[in-house]
Amino acid sequence: MAQYTEYEVNQAIQAVSDGQSLRKAAREYGIPITTLHNRLTGTQARAAAFSDLQRLSPDQEAKLAEWVRIQHALGVAPTHQQVRAFAERILCAMGDKEPIGKGWIHAFLKRNPSIKVQRSRLIDSRRVNGASTEVIRDWFKLLAIPEVKGIKPSNRYNMDETGILEGQGSNG
Repeated sequence: MAQYTEYEVNQAIQAVSDGQSLRKAAREYGIPITTLHNRLTGTQARAAAFSDLQRLSPDQEAKLAEWVRIQHALGVAPTHQQVRAFAERILCAMGDKEPIGKGWIHAFLKRNPSIKVQRSRLIDSRRVNGASTEVIRDWFKLLAIPEVKGIKPSNRYNMDETGILEGQGSNG
């Protein structure tokens, strides 16, 4: 199967519009001649042709992909299950109660190549068990000490690479 981008197809279409032969433009941009001919006669790109069949609109998928990238930047990249659950919540808000398909997450990742799948790293059990409610409560009590409150924000440093999150996290 030939590998080419939508940009290359558009460049080839422009070259043909500017007078270049169909065969030469197809060869120059690495696009099958039938694909180029079909696109010139009005056939849509595969992604555009099937976008109406997807349950989430392209805009909703773009927002979901943006949410995944933001969560990753915050150090809490969502699992496949969390992304699926979020997508199902979007659908539920629109009145669509049906669960999404088994292969949806893989198709979503294929449609959004900026999102990469990474294996999670094991966390030392002392770090997981050390973040108990009591330890965190005591830590916040230390923040209330006047000497600590007197430290300027510009002189404060995070002592953990991921920081402390407000709310409930998952260690799964």
